[in-house]
Amino acid sequence: MPILGLLIIGALVGFAAHRMMHLQTSMVTAICLGMVGAVLGGLLLRLVLAVLGVLAGVFGAFLGALAVIWLWQRYQMR
Repeated sequence: MPILGLLIIGALVGFAAHRMMHLQTSMVTAICLGMVGAVLGGLLLRLVLAVLGVLAGVFGAFLGALAVIWLWQRYQMR
């Protein structure tokens, strides 16, 4: 999600959090905190998904290689 989208979502979440949690801060502070949290959370999630995506690819390649080697050994003997 682009940074601008994260900022808009963060502003909405900050506003909602201010209303729901009865924060002892100004509305502007709550909105700014929501925006910062949304950007940090979005970037962190993007990093985690990128790392997991690479690891999933490596794991899939490993399993695929094992399967092909097993099939080759099993049917090569016949």
